[in-house]
Amino acid sequence: MRNVINSYGRALLSQLHGKMLLLSALPFLLSLLLWGALLWFGLQPLIDSLHAWFTEYDFFRTSGAVLTTFGLGMLKAVIVPLIAMFMLLPLMILTALIFMGLFAMPAIARHVGGRHFPQLQQKHGGSLLGSVGTSLATFLLFIIAWVVMLPLYAFPPAALVGQAVLWGWLTYRVMAYDAMADYASVEERQAIMRARRTQLFVIGLVSGVAGAVPGMLWMGGVMSVVFFPFLAGFAIWLYVLIFIFTGLWFQYYCLEALAALRAVQGMKDVPAADA
Repeated sequence: MRNVINSYGRALLSQLHGKMLLLSALPFLLSLLLWGALLWFGLQPLIDSLHAWFTEYDFFRTSGAVLTTFGLGMLKAVIVPLIAMFMLLPLMILTALIFMGLFAMPAIARHVGGRHFPQLQQKHGGSLLGSVGTSLATFLLFIIAWVVMLPLYAFPPAALVGQAVLWGWLTYRVMAYDAMADYASVEERQAIMRARRTQLFVIGLVSGVAGAVPGMLWMGGVMSVVFFPFLAGFAIWLYVLIFIFTGLWFQYYCLEALAALRAVQGMKDVPAADA
């Protein structure tokens, strides 16, 4: 795990670089424009549909009883918008991941690779289309697991652990692909994903836990209609910053792993070359 910690420190220093701070602007603006439009036109219809559904099936009484059991009776009045925000949260994170893969990760790869790994040959084993495809395919599995794990919210500690593990898996699958897209071949990427699965998952897990902070702001916006647009915008900005730091962390770690893999392969090839 030493390389994981070293990569964390290097990512933290790079996060403060002016270029990396400016890099957050484009994904943030794109996410803000997209989600501003979606919330403006789609949030109220979604809440109205959920409200009608709760009324038809008498879920207000059931949800009120459950919330009261766990000492959360004050949430009965906002249960419908809270569920609406809960449903939209994964989609918001998906768009941030896709914008990261399209606009931020290539710049991060150039920044980290050019400054710290100039000797690494770029084999271009990934592509922008592959990045989007990986994000969508991984997110589909994520949504299935997300729905399956919903009953865990009856026991909040188990739900928090389950969601952290789930976000860690999603983050490492998407970010590791993007981090190696320019530099590793397909075979090298697959080899690193197999050999370093635990370390990559740890990076994703820590990043996923950090990602819970803007998620709480997003959900907390339900409690304040007046401040909701500002809280939502701030949550999106935090997500972008966390994803950029996560991208830097994965970039440093994956390129270091790639350099080590090629060094080992080079040592194995020396006897054959001499012969």
